[in-house]
Amino acid sequence: MIRLFLIGYMGAGKTTLGKAYARKMKISFIDLDWYIEERFHKTINQLFSENGEDGFRLIERKALHEVGEFEDVIISTGGGTPCYFDNIEYMNRQGNTVFLEVNPDILFVRLKIAPQNRPIIQGKTDDELRSFIAKSLEARLPFYNRAQRIFDGSKLQTEKQIEQSVCSLQQLLNATH
Repeated sequence: MIRLFLIGYMGAGKTTLGKAYARKMKISFIDLDWYIEERFHKTINQLFSENGEDGFRLIERKALHEVGEFEDVIISTGGGTPCYFDNIEYMNRQGNTVFLEVNPDILFVRLKIAPQNRPIIQGKTDDELRSFIAKSLEARLPFYNRAQRIFDGSKLQTEKQIEQSVCSLQQLLNATH
């Protein structure tokens, strides 16, 4: 039985790597944000607006506990998921946790491409975005570093890099079982 939680900052490649790894392993992939949106028939932005961050984080925690019971699944969490309640401890108990570590400069490049998909960074200048990434990443690192494993998420641009990363992740997980 496989239950793998991918955690890390927005733009780290959790969905990209998670989908590819799930395909290779022939198991399900769940993006926690998509799961929540499907369940509530609302976007994450709408849920944030209607419930505030505290209300959204409660919804997120409940959804995490639902998908955390599934078997043979790769779960890509939201960037903030591990940082609230006992979420990181819960994920560590329920399965394998992998922190996709990515240099802030690479995150900047990835996030700059489509900021409209991420309302928290919309309208920021380059300097504001760089500063935002640095500050929020620093605040989240103590939670991310509590993952059972750390994986380099910087090489997920091309199909070949994704394929190599899937193999590397598989080796990492197999070596530690």
